[in-house]
Order: sequence, then C-alpha cells, then structure tokens
Amino acid sequence: MSMVKFTIDGKEVVAKENTTILQAAKSAGIKIPTLCYHKRMNPIGSCGLCIVEIGGNADPMHACSTPVADGMAITTQSDRLLRLRQESLKLLLVNHPLDCPVCDKSGECTLQDLVFEYGIKDVECRAPRKSNPLVYATNLIKYWPQRCISCLRCVTACKEIKGIGALDMQTTPDGFRELAVNTDTCVSCGECLQVCPTGALTENVSRMKGRSFLVKKVPTTCSYCGCGCQINLNVLNNQVVSVTGRDDPGVNQGSLCVKGRFGYEFIASDQRLKTPLIKKEGKFEEAGWDEALDLVAKKFTHIKNENGPDAIGGLSSARCTNEDNYLFQKFMRAVIGTNNVDHCARL
Repeated sequence: MSMVKFTIDGKEVVAKENTTILQAAKSAGIKIPTLCYHKRMNPIGSCGLCIVEIGGNADPMHACSTPVADGMAITTQSDRLLRLRQESLKLLLVNHPLDCPVCDKSGECTLQDLVFEYGIKDVECRAPRKSNPLVYATNLIKYWPQRCISCLRCVTACKEIKGIGALDMQTTPDGFRELAVNTDTCVSCGECLQVCPTGALTENVSRMKGRSFLVKKVPTTCSYCGCGCQINLNVLNNQVVSVTGRDDPGVNQGSLCVKGRFGYEFIASDQRLKTPLIKKEGKFEEAGWDEALDLVAKKFTHIKNENGPDAIGGLSSARCTNEDNYLFQKFMRAVIGTNNVDHCARL
C-alpha cells in the first residue's frame, strides 16, 4: 500500500493510503473530538463533532470517514469549527437531562467532558421531556432514554462486534428516537453498555457503583472460562462494585460475556465456603484442612483397593489455572492410576 503526504494544522504527516483523517491525526498526536466514533467499529458519523476543514473544500468533512489524500491540507481547529461543534453539542443537550451529579456515568462521560471543554454553559432551547423509560431486555442493564443522544454506538457494536443485532433505534409517537431491543436475541453481554459514551446505559447489578475517580481499577483475568478475557475489577471500600473490559489488545479487546461482566456478586457472598465441610450423621460440619484431606485420601485409597483405580473419575474446570489443571490430571493419572479425567464444559 502506497504512502501519502499531507498536513494537519500545518504539521506534515505521512500515512498509508485509505487511512482516515481521524486515524492519521491520532497517530500524529493531534486530538479531534468524537462522540460516536469507536476504533472497533466502522465510522457512524452521527455526532458531527469530528468535522475538519480541508483546503479547497467549502464545507467541513467528517474526519472519521474521510480518507487522507496526497497534498491535503487539513485544519482541525478554527473559529468556524469551534462554533459548529458547540452547536452540535447544544443540539444534543436540547433533550438531554442535566443530571450529571446523580448520573452513574459522571466522571467518565464523554458528552460531559466535551461540554466542559467547549464551554457550553447554557442551551437556548430546552425541549420538554416525558419520563417514559423502556423495559430493557435484561434486568442487568438499566436504560435511561432521556440520556440517549442517538449516537448509534450501541446498535453498531451489537451488530459489528457481537454479530447479534438485538438493538435498533425507533421513533416514539412523541417524535423522540429511543432504543428498541429484540428480547429474543439479546444475550445480556453488555457490549452496548461498554461503548455507550453517556449515562444512557448503566449497569443495574451493584447498588454502590461508585464514581470512576473513586474506585480502584484492578486489572486481572476473568475466571469464568478458559478464554482468558482481560477485565478491570472496580473496587470501592474493598468490595467489587462493577466489572469492565480492559481497553487493550488482549484476547477480548474489551468485550465481555454476561458472566464476565455481571457475575461478580458471588465474590462478597456470605454463602461462600470458608472452611472444609465433612458430612457426619447426615449433616455437614466444619473441619480443618488436615482432617478433610486425610479423609479424602482414606476414601480414595479404600475405593482404589476395593474396586480398582478406574472406579474413580475426576472432573476439572476451565475456571482453574493451567497449572492447577495440569496438577489435577497428573494426580489422577500418576497417583490414582486412571485416565478418567473430564472437563465441566462437556456437561
């Protein structure tokens, strides 16, 4: 692929042919504001914030979908662009509630950041808004239609990243555009929540989510299966309050399944076992590790001597580490003397 030379704000830049202006600017360390753009999806072009001026063109162009060309002179900052971007933000705020202090997304909302950056202090025309929340396909995700800016990120992510297509936009009788969900195909993965730039989609599991600047983000690997998805545990007061996909080139590239994103409440459950249990006279009683392991060894030895090693089978799990699974199969084959080793994913 050939290379092209051009300038962005007077800075000479070289990029591959068919590279978009937005991609080229980012690689050159030049910031262009966006709301609807996401690096894992095709350009949407719904927010109108990434507009730039190109020498020889009368009208501004979308940087997210316009490819660079040899000799192109691009301007990303001007009085005209500032005014147009401010107008675009004001249009988004016509129906948007100014409830940032109580919004779950406060502190990590792209719209909030852009409104502050572009100095939007008031909106000349505010439309009346009816409180008419839709019933979402899952009780794991809360939908706030009044906060939706119709950027189509969630709809596009559901189609392009997940390949499901459970989301679409619909027009209400009042003339508003709101999210429509196909409850038969939605799998509650939360990809829509992950890419939403505002507080229109929020997690509905934890009652104490905490602000983004208050929680401690602990990077780790999801333990639900063997994929090795990279996640951030958002910890507040030593308790996991939410899980988000890590925005890095890991195996999952930020995506998660319903278990990885929402299945974290077991961590602080009071039903988790803290000590081994041994059944005595039909009831489980707490026991020490030495007593429990001695009992298991005694029972295994008895069964092996009476019925042979193949009377014993072992069931392993992808939720264990590779090292644990290796030791388990080695124990079954070398110590017990059987090849009866299976895996929970087969059941």
